Amino acid sequence: MINKLVSKIKKLNAPIVVGLDPMLNYVPEYIQKKAFDEYGETLEGAAEAIWQFNKGIIDATYDLIPAVKPQIAMYEQFGIEGLKAFKKTVDYAKSKDLVVIGDIKRGDIGSTSAAYAVGHVGNVKVGNNLITPFDEDFVTVNPYLGSDGVTPFIDVCKETKKGIFVLVKTSNPSSGEFQDRLVDDRPLYEFVGEQVAKWGELHMGDDYSYVGAVVGATYPKMGEILRKLMPKTYILVPGYGAQGGKAKDLAPYFNEDGLGAIINSSRGIIAAYKQEQYAQFGEQNYADASRAAVEFMIKDITENI
Repeated sequence: MINKLVSKIKKLNAPIVVGLDPMLNYVPEYIQKKAFDEYGETLEGAAEAIWQFNKGIIDATYDLIPAVKPQIAMYEQFGIEGLKAFKKTVDYAKSKDLVVIGDIKRGDIGSTSAAYAVGHVGNVKVGNNLITPFDEDFVTVNPYLGSDGVTPFIDVCKETKKGIFVLVKTSNPSSGEFQDRLVDDRPLYEFVGEQVAKWGELHMGDDYSYVGAVVGATYPKMGEILRKLMPKTYILVPGYGAQGGKAKDLAPYFNEDGLGAIINSSRGIIAAYKQEQYAQFGEQNYADASRAAVEFMIKDITENI
């Protein structure tokens, strides 16, 4: 799947991923009203609203982008109905030939980690049948528990030709509380980056590994260091736009071949119609505003890296 992701990025000249992280207040009133009229102001109604919202954005942008990244918490908050909307979103994105990165940030050990991997990027055995549950192409993984928590994902991904993105240096302001702590006079995130590169050797694609890394756009100097430590690692870069990351700061995340990184934007795209820059579209045309935001992002990044 890493080969497909790289191929699509090259074909579209669009090293970006759209984060499908729908809060209910991002969903236009007319979509909410229709869903509530049909299902009531219930978890089912909320899930229907976010599913229809996502579908509109995918329809408006799939020809421009290589991938989407649904954040599972935004769906889990609506319980089982929300998870159904998550699954619908994954399946619909894949029907449009998009690569799907499930932002699940799982991290546990042994059989528990393996069960997470099977549920999201593997196949579960039910009687004589092998069934694919959520079916994302990649998932995000928290490495805090060490190799015991990560290698079960790699083992499952080898079977299914799928991949993971391991959290290395995250974009949030408090990430340094642990990730920047010095160990033998070096920050912890460097050790994690080196380990990601080693894990990556266990599951390689043509040019890049199926084991990627998450490194925030808000820390470009650290991104430059980590790029050198992980030359064959694809880097998923959150933090562009709404979180303060600028296109001019993204060059260090890429290799000399112009590849090696994929930049995420979530609310900057899916809630674009709420921004002054795209207000002329109005909420009825929220998906067109998202398309315009994608076009701007692609131009902004490709002209500055």
